[in-house]
Amino acid sequence: MADYFEYLHTVGFEETNLVGNVYYVNYLRWQGRCRELFLKQKAPAVLADLQDDLKLFTLKVDCEFFAEITAFDELSVRMRLIELAQTQLEFGFDYLRLDPVGPGTLIARGRQRVACMRGPNTRTVPARVPGVLVDALRPYAPATLVEAGRPA
Repeated sequence: MADYFEYLHTVGFEETNLVGNVYYVNYLRWQGRCRELFLKQKAPAVLADLQDDLKLFTLKVDCEFFAEITAFDELSVRMRLIELAQTQLEFGFDYLRLDPVGPGTLIARGRQRVACMRGPNTRTVPARVPGVLVDALRPYAPATLVEAGRPA
């Protein structure tokens, strides 16, 4: 079993500029898409909770670029859990251009910090990371987080 959740993506023309390079904002969009698909596939109960009063606020995102990609490149966006706190999570993302032969080329690396909140929009307060989300993320966490279990 992989220690990351994988989102496969084919770059389209609409994601590139006039020179043919991918717009930087798309890397951030792919982080969000990867996270959404993770919830859909691995933690559907969290999606139901989002319909109730759970909110996942993205506090910080970043991305460091190592190589250019262009239209029709095949990508693997790989998400891992980096940190688990009582009310926040931090994800790491590796972007690999898939090669027909070989393991692929690392083209970018990103991070995303997310806070769990609950309550109406005018009185939203921090909330514990839901247990079902912690359980779903366990296979994608470093061994030190798995050994530590749920935060106190």
